[in-house]
Amino acid sequence: MTELMWLDPDSLDFPPSNEALANPNGLLAVGGDLAPARLMAAYRQGIFPWYEEGQPLLWWSPDPRTVLLPSSLHVSRSMGKFLRKTDYIVTFDRDFAAVIRACAEPRDYTDATWITPEMQHAYMQLHQWDVAHSVEVWDGDELVGGLYGVALGKVFFGESMFSRRDNASKTGFIALARHLQERGCELIDCQMPTDHLESFGAHAISRNDFVAALSELCNEQVPTCWRAMPRQSEH
Repeated sequence: MTELMWLDPDSLDFPPSNEALANPNGLLAVGGDLAPARLMAAYRQGIFPWYEEGQPLLWWSPDPRTVLLPSSLHVSRSMGKFLRKTDYIVTFDRDFAAVIRACAEPRDYTDATWITPEMQHAYMQLHQWDVAHSVEVWDGDELVGGLYGVALGKVFFGESMFSRRDNASKTGFIALARHLQERGCELIDCQMPTDHLESFGAHAISRNDFVAALSELCNEQVPTCWRAMPRQSEH
């Protein structure tokens, strides 16, 4: 594809993901809105929104796609030792708003954020629909790490994580992966590769394979594995 499709605001249709640009990798469409129904339609097709303040709404489906199988989670020996000794407490959906605000805060390497107020509002709506979920990591009463994402069928689509203490986000991710595995989740979408995620066993698959997996694992007939998740604490 050489020209981007502008989405019809009155339709939830997206172009096929294989029509995404190669450069920048995965850019597929422009426009539309962040209504819950559109976001859910996008995720089920392997598409997600990403744009910075001042840009139009952009939709992406990169190739390859970084994923992690919960059953293949790798925890290093040093991280396992940390988890056995830590006083961190992990909760689920206790404070989604605080997690997404923390993920939107400036990072050491940039002041820019793609988690704009509009994006925060959209995912808060998804949370109210029981589609977007958060993981919180606490040191006493202090929120020190966490992540949020979208659960549809047997897939969890990770969006962003943050850490204010050593190993806080890693602790949250490990807890998430273990519980998703126990509840029948078969795939965690990590979107793009990072050393952090690869250390847990994340790997790349082709966009075609990813989209094919989604058609089986998160169509509208597949119950969402998150609904059995505990909302309180555990290591």
